[in-house]
Amino acid sequence: MDAAFTAEQDEIRRTLREILGKRCGPDEVKAAVRTAAGHDRELWQQLSRQLGLPGIAVAEEYGGVGCAPADLALACEETGRVLLPSPLLATAALCVPLVTALGTAAQRSALLPPLATGGLTAALAVSGPALATALALTGEDASGQWSGGGRAGGVQARADAAGGGWRLYGEAAQVLDGHSAGLLLVAAHTGGFARSRTLLFLVREDAPGLVRSRQAVLDETRPQARIELRDVPAELLGGEGADVLGALAATGRTASVVLAAEAVGAAGQALARTVEYVRGREQFGRAIGSFQAVKHRLADLYVQVQAARSAAYYAAWDPDQGGLALAQCLEALRMTAGEAIQLHGGIGFTWEHDAHLYFKRAAADELLFGPVHRLRAHAADRAGLFADPAAAMGPLPAPAAREASAPPASPSTSAPPPPPASPPAQEKVAV
Repeated sequence: MDAAFTAEQDEIRRTLREILGKRCGPDEVKAAVRTAAGHDRELWQQLSRQLGLPGIAVAEEYGGVGCAPADLALACEETGRVLLPSPLLATAALCVPLVTALGTAAQRSALLPPLATGGLTAALAVSGPALATALALTGEDASGQWSGGGRAGGVQARADAAGGGWRLYGEAAQVLDGHSAGLLLVAAHTGGFARSRTLLFLVREDAPGLVRSRQAVLDETRPQARIELRDVPAELLGGEGADVLGALAATGRTASVVLAAEAVGAAGQALARTVEYVRGREQFGRAIGSFQAVKHRLADLYVQVQAARSAAYYAAWDPDQGGLALAQCLEALRMTAGEAIQLHGGIGFTWEHDAHLYFKRAAADELLFGPVHRLRAHAADRAGLFADPAAAMGPLPAPAAREASAPPASPSTSAPPPPPASPPAQEKVAV
């Protein structure tokens, strides 16, 4: 394993940091989230055309760059540093892998090129606050009950009586960038109780009966929307026999790597800004960064951020470890952002300062994709850390099983215990 970055990866990071450094200051970020789209459309087009950011992990035959998901995670570390509000996560990390894995050849040819060039954005809509469950980040639901399960609520799908596709009815909340996406991937339940299953459907932004409203959220840099579907015509993604739950779980592993990289980028920047502040802030005639208590707190944060960065980079190489890396990176971001507010004193949580933005990102990401203890618990379950050793070993061989099941010998027939050994003789030593 070679953990060093390639020249291309270093160039992607350098170019992206240079562009975002000029266009994504705290004031620009706050102005972008107040727009109708929730992000800077001009900057999004620049990142799409110059760097091909949404198409990094899309194959070249569909107009993408053809890089690995690790390159997307590396780029998202830079976007996390500035808390870039953009459709990158919803489009490139959630929807593109699903279209690639489940879509027909015609659907991939029609959807992936505009998604890769940034001309089309997409959002994944699941019912209720079940995004982490749908992506198998905090647990696995083989029955797909999070999509409705045939009960009231969620999103229900039925075949059109005229044989012209499908119709969707229901609602989904907490849809990332759902208010501005040109394409929605909606997870819906169909089949009733007899043939209960979860399928994914494509819904265009101009579909009749579709109502979208932007929600007030804790972290404005991650815009969310409520999607209402009132007998909306939809197109099935792939076929009815597609393994939707498996594709969602695989997408969750890739998305967890991207989210971990974003979190560690944000944590590193929050720490850097805090160090810069304590170097210049004076109290009692000296910089507060010279106090030993402050040094110890910053040193602990540095170790935690570096450990989280190592975990994120390892998960980029092995996506199966994405859930555990995400837990460590979210915890590092929460601790770093909280300490940043404390060390900034009274200005840390004022609207004019940007320290509170990192704290809100940490809290909101845990609500959406965590919490941390559930991410770790699911990773432990998958690794079998708390499985029964006897069950893991399987049944004993026949001779061993007979020996284990044989009754203990009676005292009358058992051999007498051996006599205790006599203590060794003590030697006389002249003194």
